[in-house]
Amino acid sequence: MVPLLAFDPDGYRLGYGGGFYDRTLAKLRSEAHAVAVGVAYAAQEVPFVPRGSFDQPLDLIVTDRSVFKFDIRKET
Repeated sequence: MVPLLAFDPDGYRLGYGGGFYDRTLAKLRSEAHAVAVGVAYAAQEVPFVPRGSFDQPLDLIVTDRSVFKFDIRKET
């Protein structure tokens, strides 16, 4: 489970600014299949989250209204 302040329709999250989770996810994904899940309220969805080349999208986001599944393997 990965914390987030906001998320977008592409599975990217706005975190707390340290990059810790992105670095950890990148390492885990390079070594094995890791599934990253974010839990949020639907109201935390925004149209776009600014991202850099180091940002890691989530596999799933579960909200109080929906479950979003992202096919991130095609992007990496």
